[in-house]
Amino acid sequence: MHAVVATVVSAVAAKDKPVDQDTNIVAGWTAFWIFLLLIVAVAVIGFALTRSLRTAARAKDAGVYGDAPAADDPESPKAE
Repeated sequence: MHAVVATVVSAVAAKDKPVDQDTNIVAGWTAFWIFLLLIVAVAVIGFALTRSLRTAARAKDAGVYGDAPAADDPESPKAE
């Protein structure tokens, strides 16, 4: 509750304060391009992770990690 009151009081107090345009700093085009590059980086990492997990799943089904291969496992739905 204290945080809500402090936020409201500071908002009311800042309402009458004039904004100096010389010190009003905004993000520019450089920040926009960096943001877009970060989005692309996350997409590439997600794509690589998906491919890696699929490869690991195929290797596990083939018995590479010491498990019985999926085709030999009678409980596996792929064996039918």
